[in-house]
This record gives sequence, structure tokens and C-alpha cells, in this order.
Amino acid sequence: MCAGSATLSRPGPLVTLPGVYLPQEDTRLLLRALYRERVGTGTQILDLGSGTGVLAVGAARCGALVTAVDISWQAVLSTRLNAWLSRQRITVRHGDLTAAVDGRCFDMLVSNPPYLPAPGNRAPWGSARAWDAGRDGRLLIDRICDAAPRALRPGGVLLMVHSALCGTEDTLERLTAAGLRATVSDRAAIPFGPVLRSRLAWLQSQGLLSEDQDTEELVIIRAENS
Repeated sequence: MCAGSATLSRPGPLVTLPGVYLPQEDTRLLLRALYRERVGTGTQILDLGSGTGVLAVGAARCGALVTAVDISWQAVLSTRLNAWLSRQRITVRHGDLTAAVDGRCFDMLVSNPPYLPAPGNRAPWGSARAWDAGRDGRLLIDRICDAAPRALRPGGVLLMVHSALCGTEDTLERLTAAGLRATVSDRAAIPFGPVLRSRLAWLQSQGLLSEDQDTEELVIIRAENS
């Protein structure tokens, strides 16, 4: 467990540039899961889809050697600014998931990917890239599951947060098939946010939400490389 994690679980003010995902309950849930792990001096961590960099900064405060990756230049800049403001040394790279780290292996991967199911077949663009992930919500999740075994050292851990709307069991099965020991390590029910509320009718028509449902379940997926 990260020393002093109780005081670190509430990060200070963050720079969030336009189009970058503002940390919310899913980010806080994942940060708490990170602090439950054995993160310390020299732990090598890869943050996939860093956004503002709040997870990367939190891990660096525990002494970890952190590399943060995002495909959005606004997110890359946000992460660099927040690392500088928090006086943490973080390597920040622009790129597409693990392709940005040239085949390196890490002790831990952390990710809060876009996971919200979205109508239509067009790829998300603009600000929606921070949350929309195709009709099943698994546009990035499946890619992270497939990449994790190659990016983790033996005994390394993947921590990923996503909504139950995009298939908790699907994630567990995909990671298990890839050779990882996968479990749900935490859950939380939260009220619907504005984006989800804006597409309630569509989600209900897809059978993803019941008409009387007013909360979304978030899950922390923990998968260990054998």
C-alpha cells in the first residue's frame, strides 16, 4: 500500500484543458484501488489514457516511475502541466495505448478508458472521445485487455475502471482467456451523469438500462499476470 495514501486520495487543483476528461467518481475509485496496491519507490507504472494525469501524479507521489500515454495532445499537455504543478517527474508520451512505449513491460498498468456505449457507427470525435466507445462501449477496453499480457511483467497487475453497461463479465472472460487472473476488486453505484442521461432512451432500447434504473454501476477490474 502506498504510504500516506489516505492524504493523497484527494488530489489538489488540476489543469483540465478543453476536450480533456474531468476526473469524476470513476477516477477516484481507480485512484483508491491504486493506493491499495504495493506501489512504492521504483514501481514502474504505465497510465493508459492519462487525461489530466491525476492517476499518474498519484502514483508518482508514492515513488513510482510513471509513464503516461494519451492519444489526445490536449491530454498530453494537461498531464505535463499537472505533473509540473505537483512537482512530480512523469514521462508523458503522445500515442495510441502501448504502441507509444516501444514494447516495454511494466509492474502495473492503470487505465480509465472511454467506456460509454454510444448510438451510431461513427468513431467518436471532439470532446466525446473522452467517454464514447462505440455501440458496446468496448472500443478501447478490448484493446487494453489484449495488450495487457505483453505489457506486464510476471506478477504485474492491470487496474481498469469501467461501467457495468459495457459488460463486466466480457472483460473478465477476455482477460482470463489472455492468461491473466482477473477479478472485480471494487464496485460503486453512482447517479447518472449528464451524458448518460442524454441517451437514456437509447440505452433502454438496447436493453442496457431498465426504465426504473437511476444509477450506474462502476467496477474496478484487477488482473494479475502469472
